[in-house]
Amino acid sequence: MTAPAKQKPKEKKKLSSAEKALKQSRARAMRNKSIRSGTKTAISKARAAIASGNAQQSLAAAKEAFSAIAKARSKGVLHRRAAARKESRLAKLAAKLAAG
Repeated sequence: MTAPAKQKPKEKKKLSSAEKALKQSRARAMRNKSIRSGTKTAISKARAAIASGNAQQSLAAAKEAFSAIAKARSKGVLHRRAAARKESRLAKLAAKLAAG
């Protein structure tokens, strides 16, 4: 006697609602990634400007970074406390430059 042939498990058909949810999830992920990336870029530019010692340039870069952080927080990409922490750390660096 030969062993019975293995049957492939039947694949479940995706529900249209599941397909839509997946599509929405991917769209949100792309949008969030873009916002998160822009925020990180703004923060790193502000840090670089502060490190260079140019007060005028660092003030403008810090202002842009604060704006990007606030926008990410309002859209739900950043948690409110994480956003506050990032703003606080950046403000502390900027204050050191302003102080001397």
